[in-house]
Amino acid sequence: MFLIVSKYLIPKKYRGLTFFPFVIIRNDFDKTDKVLINHEKIHIRQQLELLILPFYIWYFTDFLIKTIRYKNSSKAYRNIVFEREAYANEKDLDYLKSRSFWSFSKYL
Repeated sequence: MFLIVSKYLIPKKYRGLTFFPFVIIRNDFDKTDKVLINHEKIHIRQQLELLILPFYIWYFTDFLIKTIRYKNSSKAYRNIVFEREAYANEKDLDYLKSRSFWSFSKYL
């Protein structure tokens, strides 16, 4: 994982973004936010499990379907299967040590 700090590469509503193998964060002080970094590391693992490109296809398809379903992009984002896993486990800093393969499937 490579950590990049750039407020120009992140949409305004967000603090971090993972684009394998990079984790991009908006602010320098977020480098020390263990919960945020753990959230993004969960996405790194998800991307690796799905061999990267299929992850992005699934992620954006899920987002589009849920945007139509909820008629609200924020609610759609929070309900993307990958985000549900990451948000549910971001505070557990040992989660990745015990996480099983394709654990995101529990959030379908």
